[in-house]
Amino acid sequence: MEWFALLVKPQHERAVIEQLRTRSLEAYVPLYRSKRHWSDRVREIEFPLFSRYVFCRFNFEERIKILNLPSVVSLVGFGRTPCPVSQEEIDRLKALVSSGLRVLPWPFMRVGERVRISHGPLTGVEGMLVKEKAAYRVVVNVELLQRAVAVEIDRDVVEPIAKVSGMAAG
Repeated sequence: MEWFALLVKPQHERAVIEQLRTRSLEAYVPLYRSKRHWSDRVREIEFPLFSRYVFCRFNFEERIKILNLPSVVSLVGFGRTPCPVSQEEIDRLKALVSSGLRVLPWPFMRVGERVRISHGPLTGVEGMLVKEKAAYRVVVNVELLQRAVAVEIDRDVVEPIAKVSGMAAG
């Protein structure tokens, strides 16, 4: 069984999760908390990190029963070929969300230095180091969705990942 990303109708992430769970399928929507202001109050609300995407673990042969769910639009992939999401990417997302640190959606990035977190609840998580004003953030990409998640972190707990050279020494 592999993880796949499902594209769902707008604001249907929770409904799809319930539909998948009633069919005994493992599903995951990473959530973050954000404050929303109204004229008479302020409330903290949970939102999906990746709007319109739900991760589901299933055998590829079972895809038709998932695609037949009313709120599921398609499986994410390249061209007409659905592509699985690696277990490592799912594990990294779960580590970020469960760390207790502030997690936010972040624009997908292709440039920047790759880093590994060396201390604390996110030890071993790899991502990009981005500096925003006085704060440092580690951005973890989900390549298939071309989306990313950012977590604010002290620069003292990250270390660069050694670049692997494609050239042989000689």
